[in-house]
Amino acid sequence: MNIRRNKVLLLLLSLLLITSLISGCVRVKEEYREKDQDNDDLSKIELPDSVYPMEIEDGFGNKVTLDGKPWRIISLAPNHTEILFKLGLGNRIVGVDSYSDYPAEAKEIEKVGDSETINIEKIIELDPDLVIQYGPGAEDVNKSLRDAGITLLSYEPESIDDVINLITELGKITDTMRTAKMETVVMQSKLEYITQVVEDAEKTKVFYEVWNDPLMTAGPGTFLNELITLAGGENIAADAEEGYPLFDTEQLIEKNPDVYIATKDSDKEEIINRPGYDEINAINNDRIYLLEPNIISRPGPRIVDGLELMAKTLHPELFE
Repeated sequence: MNIRRNKVLLLLLSLLLITSLISGCVRVKEEYREKDQDNDDLSKIELPDSVYPMEIEDGFGNKVTLDGKPWRIISLAPNHTEILFKLGLGNRIVGVDSYSDYPAEAKEIEKVGDSETINIEKIIELDPDLVIQYGPGAEDVNKSLRDAGITLLSYEPESIDDVINLITELGKITDTMRTAKMETVVMQSKLEYITQVVEDAEKTKVFYEVWNDPLMTAGPGTFLNELITLAGGENIAADAEEGYPLFDTEQLIEKNPDVYIATKDSDKEEIINRPGYDEINAINNDRIYLLEPNIISRPGPRIVDGLELMAKTLHPELFE
């Protein structure tokens, strides 16, 4: 126990040192944001030839050339929207998908559809320099946007490391590398601190309810599985054959989780009173937790906060 405590103290000291180094850059970051916001005619700003034009290969191998700094950006996924805001680019976002709800300012931006239906006409009307979507996108939508001369990039981060790398990539693309570096250093430090705190803890068997009718959980290859594992838990569905498998009550009773997690809009009493659930340790020990899904499953800059929330849920005694 003393060894672990010493490790934690060393990590805390390291985090404080990193924070002090980063604080010196905060003023620069804020000046950069103010400079962007103060420019009424952004198209007249000359950019260094060493940065643009920029050759880019997105997460699906699509290669594009960005001729200049993207001043008008559309995000077609809430996680991308959060990353752009974290990079200080809120004033450059001219359109978002219907699910982009964080930060609060994102709700005020023009909506251009969702993952199922994209308003191509609205996107073209907004005249973006760059559109960023989640996943490969629909071929007909991709073609329509590219035929309209719009630069389209596609990304689908599948782990915390992927998110950190994407923040760095978008920082490079949007010429906000300094901000991206600061944010990723903090995220990486927090990730290392949390995993060190729980590394010697006994694994807690966890079930995460994605949906209740039919009962569905998170399996291998999902953010939730990664968070449960990194937080010192054992996902009882980690050996499933797919990312989001169906799970019946018999399986649940057999695997007998110590912790039962569902989304915050679930009804705890309804879960407790389901037939057969009185045989589950998590139910008998009152270890049912309703968490905010957008924090623990959205692949954006808050994902490390989601890891912290998961770790404190599984091992609260380590964070007292």
